[in-house]
Amino acid sequence: MKKRGKLFGSVLSVMVVLSLIIGCSGNGGNAQAPKETNKGSNQPETKVEEPQATVYELGKDPLEITLYGNYDWYTMPKWGNDEVTAWVQNEKKVTITEIPNGGNAVQKLNTMIASGELPDIIWGERGSDVERLREAGMLVPFDDYLDKYPNLKKWLDPMALDMLRSPDGKIYQFPNWYTNRPNGNAGWVVNKKIYNELGSPKLETTEDLYAYLKIVKEKYPKVIPFETDLAKEGQGIDQIYSAFKEDNFSFTRYFAVPEGDKMTSIYKDEGFRESIVYAAKLFREKLMTQDAMTQTRDQVQEKLNNGSVAVYASTNPTTFAMEAHSVLTNEDPDAGYFMVWPIHKAGLDKNKIYPGTYNKLGWNAAVITKSAKDPEAVFAFLDWWTGNEGMSLQMWGLEGKFWDGVEADGITPKFTDKYRTEKNELAEYQTKMDPLMWVGNTVFVDDIKGKFEATLEENERNWSTYWQYEITWKTQGDATEYINLFPLPESEEGIAFQSAKDIWLKVRAQTLYAKTDEEALAMLDKAHDDTMNVGFQKVLDYYAVRWHENQAKIKGQ
Repeated sequence: MKKRGKLFGSVLSVMVVLSLIIGCSGNGGNAQAPKETNKGSNQPETKVEEPQATVYELGKDPLEITLYGNYDWYTMPKWGNDEVTAWVQNEKKVTITEIPNGGNAVQKLNTMIASGELPDIIWGERGSDVERLREAGMLVPFDDYLDKYPNLKKWLDPMALDMLRSPDGKIYQFPNWYTNRPNGNAGWVVNKKIYNELGSPKLETTEDLYAYLKIVKEKYPKVIPFETDLAKEGQGIDQIYSAFKEDNFSFTRYFAVPEGDKMTSIYKDEGFRESIVYAAKLFREKLMTQDAMTQTRDQVQEKLNNGSVAVYASTNPTTFAMEAHSVLTNEDPDAGYFMVWPIHKAGLDKNKIYPGTYNKLGWNAAVITKSAKDPEAVFAFLDWWTGNEGMSLQMWGLEGKFWDGVEADGITPKFTDKYRTEKNELAEYQTKMDPLMWVGNTVFVDDIKGKFEATLEENERNWSTYWQYEITWKTQGDATEYINLFPLPESEEGIAFQSAKDIWLKVRAQTLYAKTDEEALAMLDKAHDDTMNVGFQKVLDYYAVRWHENQAKIKGQ
């Protein structure tokens, strides 16, 4: 699933401001009681009919929506500049305007909160920060909309829907790329031409990878042996960690790993320590991109498109490698990229190595704030955007090119020959639409494209879909039981977590520059001591409680 950033961060003083600007609204949703009838009269009692719920109809009236993507890296393409969003703007009368984050998402959101001027939609990570905004009375619950607008309830697993509920029992988050089956794109991509020219050597273990990268550096001095993507977010580095530990479910975001029924410091985890030493060695020997901590996603894409990367790993390599594969193969049929089974340390079970994870709630979520003039209308759009019509537009464009009409079930697009003959153009289209996929419907998309792609020859299939079926979906770990473990930021545990995070971000960068293995390990030991000294044990205990609560929900207890 795609990427990261702290959502809805704010300071305690900001929340004090909120408490002053948030007032009581309406009558709390209570309908007026029907008037009492004349008891004892001879007149028959008149039945009072309940008014039928009205449903917002997209396209009837103009709907203006503001959206804030709470990631430093996020930039929304201008709505209406492409044929699909122009069609939505004209036919559904929906216009979405981005509130730019200026490259500093946390600071921008804090400013909006303090001013009381929030966007209609905030799109970013789930978790404790969402709960903080809910407790401040800033979010709109979706419960009254779920039956009126059926797509989310239709496609989301009931267990996942229950796990979305906040402590007050209501649902405030519209999930993105939710699913009921394994999915995800994390993994390892290899430059096809370079690999073949070097004799297609074995590329399975960490030892194989190291040897291969050394050969690449020697034979292709202008090529980057190993590209990490945005290492400051863990891209590439987390995939290295996955190679050294079985059943690794992206524990880096918690700075902790499970041990028995407890959570313990990640700095003492043997697999993590080995991975840090390995990554530092690659960096030190210039087998890894030297701007791993500073580069932008556009720069990574450019390097991939130029074919100047030998091996590439990240949490979402298929999106970027798909575009690059299209660019390279258009010029040279023997060029391009392919994926390999996840790299693993020799002796570990390769089928228990997970370069990425999935959970039934998906990647992140959209929330609707009380600043929205018509929150139900906003929800109606999101529900349509996640349904079969909206997802078909996002994935395959307007009717008439890659698809024309639907099958007898009323939802499955009838794909045209251009899906097969112009697959590179389709791949480029999907890459451009990716930033607009705020409420992706994994089950619908994967079922539809999977059935059709299975009828095509290998060279006719969409690059991303092919490797999803061949490798990535088979090698993502189910981390549903480990979601939403974070404490509230203003709590004692939350304050300790933030201190631990500051230590984590610093040491992750420092270890990459370690001059020796011993220096890297010493940095980890110090980070462990510093983290425990800020009260991290209470955070670990809190994690364990939330983890076991998740396990109980999954079991239906």
